[in-house]
Amino acid sequence: MHGAAMTRNIRRTGVQSTIKGKANPLYAVAVGPTRERLAKADGFFTVGDDQQGGKVHTMRDDPVGRMFARKVITGAEYSALQKYHMHWHRAGLEMGVGTVDLNRIFSNDPGSMSGMAKTEAQAHHRKQWRDARGLLGHRTGIVVDSVVCAGNTLQDAGSAIGWANKPQAIAAATEAVRDAGYRLAKLWGIG
Repeated sequence: MHGAAMTRNIRRTGVQSTIKGKANPLYAVAVGPTRERLAKADGFFTVGDDQQGGKVHTMRDDPVGRMFARKVITGAEYSALQKYHMHWHRAGLEMGVGTVDLNRIFSNDPGSMSGMAKTEAQAHHRKQWRDARGLLGHRTGIVVDSVVCAGNTLQDAGSAIGWANKPQAIAAATEAVRDAGYRLAKLWGIG
């Protein structure tokens, strides 16, 4: 999840706040991400205050969040790329995990209108995403969809457009993402 606050409802995990009227020492430990999750984020997170005595951890360990933290892209470019991702996600273009029934013949189901927008809101977000993708073009769109939407590394995105050398692939993908962020910010009037 891109830039979302990671909090856990500790009451639903079975940790009681008090035991026989006394504070439970495990209660404070149960709030927030685990040590393993923080180690995986590699320092790309912020800790804020929820104004109620608790902490809010905002994970920014996706490729675009890391680029923003390293100051490779500006705030306006980051916001525009986040908006692009939001339109892609709300348009229903994100891959779903399907199940396979081995006793059934595989075929598409025209009755379910698979591939079409199911609501007016989805249709709106698909139009916004399609307009943005048209502005970016095919080659840059491949990189942006790979990095921003799918969360792949810059090296993988650079390899997808033909760069075999690791530093060249990273440099090409970085430049494509920066250019896309700039053009999308201009399109949507951000910054």
